[in-house]
Amino acid sequence: MAQQVREIMTSDLVAVGALTAVSEVAHRMREENIGAVLVTEGDRLCGLVTDRDLVVRVLAEGKDPGDTTVREACSPDLVTVTPDDEVDRAIQLMREHSLRRLPVVEGATAVGIVSLGDLAIERDPDSALGDVSAAKSNQ
Repeated sequence: MAQQVREIMTSDLVAVGALTAVSEVAHRMREENIGAVLVTEGDRLCGLVTDRDLVVRVLAEGKDPGDTTVREACSPDLVTVTPDDEVDRAIQLMREHSLRRLPVVEGATAVGIVSLGDLAIERDPDSALGDVSAAKSNQ
């Protein structure tokens, strides 16, 4: 069983600049089959945008996805972990802040992301969430 975040995190990251159009981010999410994209300014992580953010903060507000930047849609107040943090610390933060994903950072630079699905696969692979998280996408 993994003890450190580095053992379960995804290090193949998808990141976009803060001024990227939401429509472009939505296309990237579809192409990459992911539900969250990191938002950066240079090498500095400045936000995280999820598929839910796009729906709630852009579409439901009647904003034009082609004219709305990801900076306007992302969650700027990030809760993060480091690769050396214990997996239990990631679980605690996700529970405490009701999060499904945590960026993994070294300094201000993103080096990975850990999701609720990653934790389910690691800790309880036979659970319904573990099964769903491990399954091949139907897209």
